[in-house]
Amino acid sequence: MDDADVVGDLIRTAIAVVAALAGYWLLSRAGRAWVSRMGRRDHEHGARAATLWSMIRRVVGVLVFIVFVLTILSVWEVDLGPLVAVGSAVGVAVGFGAQSLVKDVIAGFFMLAEDQFSIGDWVTIADTSGEVREIRLRVTVLRDVEGSVHYVPNGEVRVTTNQTQVYSQVVLDLMVTADTPVDTVIDVLSEELALLAADPEWREYILESPDVLGVQELDGLGVTVRALVKTTPDGRWLVRREALRRLKHRLDREGIEIPIPPLRLER
Repeated sequence: MDDADVVGDLIRTAIAVVAALAGYWLLSRAGRAWVSRMGRRDHEHGARAATLWSMIRRVVGVLVFIVFVLTILSVWEVDLGPLVAVGSAVGVAVGFGAQSLVKDVIAGFFMLAEDQFSIGDWVTIADTSGEVREIRLRVTVLRDVEGSVHYVPNGEVRVTTNQTQVYSQVVLDLMVTADTPVDTVIDVLSEELALLAADPEWREYILESPDVLGVQELDGLGVTVRALVKTTPDGRWLVRREALRRLKHRLDREGIEIPIPPLRLER
């Protein structure tokens, strides 16, 4: 190899280095701009975009590095056959050993991209219920009503039940004794829920007028009347507790009894 060939190879190497660095810089700049734009919409979208971008940046960085190394080796006419064989063997070994990790990361990527749930949502995933505290690429972190923290691998998620996406709904089943007039119970339920929805303190949590569906069930204990209240995601439990409190006071004033299940005595 003469001096001219060496100079040519050095120039091509320099061009490859500049191209790799410039490409990665431009991609990083575009990614940061996207994350910043999403963050201006709201904190949750910004956090989700930052998590997605962190994964994309790592993957792209590895790909750019591999292409760069292969280009340099090709420029200097290095035989790639042995390297490809060794790399293939290592790749197969790592692939078998990291199947679970790769599965979790890929599942986490699609969960973030599809916006299946957000931080603060109440969900049930992998038979575990709780509030979403963090969405990571490998695991989703839930905290249940008792305060316990659950780390659910994203690859274990088959079905996701989101109870607070966009809005939530309170289901109120009011059971009274069988001798209570049904129409009276429906009127009481309708009036109390209408007063709750009109209350300035609670109006911000209730999205639509409460809907009293009517008799839901008849059994040996009594009659069950069902009502639905559409609420904001963060107002679900608050509205439910306040509705039950008001209904209990109203039932006491009206003299309407709630049936008590009979005790079962062990022999």
